[in-house]
Amino acid sequence: MDLHSGMPFWIVLNPLYNYYNPLKKNIKTHTVIIGSGITGALVAHTLCSLGVKCILIDKRTIGTGSTAASTAQLQYEIDVPLVDLIEKVGEKKAIDAYKCCLQSITDVENVFKAIEKDPDFERVPTYLLASNKTGKNLLEKEFKARKDAGLPVKHLTKEQIKTQLGIDALAGLYNKTSAQLDCYKGATYILDHYLKKNQLELYSHTLVSNYKETKSGYELVTENGNKIICENVVIAAGYEAGEFLPKKVMDLLSTFAIVSHPVDKKYLWKNRALIWETKTPYLYMRTTNDNRIIVGGEDEEYNNPLKRDQALTDKAAVLEKKFKKMFPEIPFVTDMSWAGTFSSTADGLPYIGTYPNKPNMYFALGYGGNGITFSMIAAQVIGNLIIGKPDSRAELFGFNRSKL
Repeated sequence: MDLHSGMPFWIVLNPLYNYYNPLKKNIKTHTVIIGSGITGALVAHTLCSLGVKCILIDKRTIGTGSTAASTAQLQYEIDVPLVDLIEKVGEKKAIDAYKCCLQSITDVENVFKAIEKDPDFERVPTYLLASNKTGKNLLEKEFKARKDAGLPVKHLTKEQIKTQLGIDALAGLYNKTSAQLDCYKGATYILDHYLKKNQLELYSHTLVSNYKETKSGYELVTENGNKIICENVVIAAGYEAGEFLPKKVMDLLSTFAIVSHPVDKKYLWKNRALIWETKTPYLYMRTTNDNRIIVGGEDEEYNNPLKRDQALTDKAAVLEKKFKKMFPEIPFVTDMSWAGTFSSTADGLPYIGTYPNKPNMYFALGYGGNGITFSMIAAQVIGNLIIGKPDSRAELFGFNRSKL
């Protein structure tokens, strides 16, 4: 699947992780991770830290799938508002899901502290703005629900938002717990760390064309006919994981993003906060450490790469126009634009763990706008399950939580 088009900023910003090592022999290991993006990297970090012998394979150059197109924002908020999620899955599960996301931001930060690498990880606040009167009413309910749940949140009036951001919005929610990073750099830093410590085998340009269950696990067959014998398989292939799933569990969508030329820091809004809005699809934005502005949104319910590519120019123009309407004083000039594939689930939650009747095949599917925080949770849950340690989050985010 063609996961992105245009010119993703992270691939241009960073030197390409120059690693070419296709599998050319039959091998045996305890656990195989499929996917070298941020999800696969976090799974590798967790398993290596637990002493699990593992290899990671990817059909592409390392880290150049969906991770390259991510805008890499880490928030505890899920695409489905808490009040709506309570209606979908119940109060306890909904609150637990939000609290798991909140904790995972710190857990991601600690991963990079552990390997002593900084992928431009930065703690920033978040503003969620009401797009209209419906959004204002939603935020009033959402504020109460989050406050009652003990989640960090502050309600802002129209006047407060105008004072703090210079934006006209009817209301907003604010918290100081979010973060942002360079997602591509993060993934390659993790994999390079464990590769150099000889705790991980890494094979690029290696496509699994077939697989079968065995008495002790799985036998994977690559397109070149090489075999990998293992006890466990972790599917961290994100939006390309469908070929391993008996049934469809997500809807594929296309999203679009632009990044500006660097601007004078005097133009940047307060605390370089993450900003997003209540309407669907929502507009969202962040800054980079070299004073660029990333704006994303304009999601469409299609995943045809050709249609997505044809729409990119128009979508980029719409995103720039919307940004300039919100911040007319900021001299925003689009430097790069790109489109990517992402997906959503019925309840906005990820799918983590084993699929019914597919033992020892673990899925780390961090679908939705919280891909990185969900991926951190998935890595921890799957790591625990593989070593035989119970994890209550497996039920919360598992395939059995609803009819597929």
